[in-house]
Amino acid sequence: MKIIDLLREDRLSLSFEVFPPKTDTAFESVKSATEEIAKLKPAFMSVTYGAGGGTSKYTLDIAKNIKDTYGVSTLAHLTCVSSTKETVRKKIEEIRAAGICNVMALRGDLTPEMENSDRSGWSYRHAVDLVRELRESGADFCIGGACYPEIHPESVNQKDDILRLKEKVDAGCDFLTTQMFFDNNLLYNFMYKIREAGITVPIVAGIMPITNANQVERAIKLSGSHMPQRFKSLVDKFGTSPAAMKQAGIAYATDQIIDLYANNITNVHVYSMNKPDVAEKIQANLSHIIGL
Repeated sequence: MKIIDLLREDRLSLSFEVFPPKTDTAFESVKSATEEIAKLKPAFMSVTYGAGGGTSKYTLDIAKNIKDTYGVSTLAHLTCVSSTKETVRKKIEEIRAAGICNVMALRGDLTPEMENSDRSGWSYRHAVDLVRELRESGADFCIGGACYPEIHPESVNQKDDILRLKEKVDAGCDFLTTQMFFDNNLLYNFMYKIREAGITVPIVAGIMPITNANQVERAIKLSGSHMPQRFKSLVDKFGTSPAAMKQAGIAYATDQIIDLYANNITNVHVYSMNKPDVAEKIQANLSHIIGL
C-alpha cells in the first residue's frame, strides 16, 4: 500500500521506524526486533539507511521481510550522499524489484570526513536531487521527504529552509516526516508557516521516546532539538534510574502524541530505535484513541 493513500484517510495513524544492523553478525537479532514491532501491525514501518550509506545493503532485506512476512507497508530510506548516479539508479531498481513502493528520499547524514571534503563534484548534493531522480526513474513510487520544525542545521534561517522545503515538495515529494521535536508548539508554529508558503502535502509528526538519559545529548546533536524545561526536569529527576527513565520517557512521548492527535495532527511516526517493548507500550497507551 502506498503511504500517501493511508495518510489521506480520515483517521489517526501510528507508525514506527527501525534501523538495519551494522554487521552481518547482528542481522538476526535486529531482524527479530523489527519483526516484533511488525507484529504490532502499525500503519507502516520505515527502515533507515546508515550515515554515508554504511548499512544500505541491509535496509532492503529488513523492509522486504516486514512487508512480505507481516503484511505491513514499508518505507525504505534511500540516501544520496556521496553516491554516483549509477549507484543510486541501481538501488532504485533493487527497491522496485523487491515490490516496495514507498521511498524516503534523503540526502543522508555526513560522516566527519565528508563534512570536511569538497562536495562540489557530487552527483547529488541535496535531497531534492534524489527526489527528481526518483520521479524521472519511471518507477511508481510514493516519495517521502524530511522536514525540520526547528530549522535544518545547515539552513541560514527558517524562511530559507521553508523555501528549500517547497522546492523539494514541488520536485515530487508526496508527504513529509518531521525530525524529532519535544515541544509540540514548535510543530504547530511550523505547520502554520509551511501552509502559508503553499506546502500542502500531509505532514507526519516524528516523535522520539527518550528512554535513556544518554540519548539526550545525541538527540540534540542530531537535530538541534529544543528541550523544554518540563523535559529537562524529567531527565534530571529520573535519568539515573534506567527503569524510571524508561517509564517517564514513554509517558512523555505518549503525552506528546495525545496532544498532537487532539490538535488534528493525524499521523505520528515513532522513532522506536528497534525497541519492541517501547513501541508496544506506546501503542498500548493509545489503543482506544487510535481504535485498536
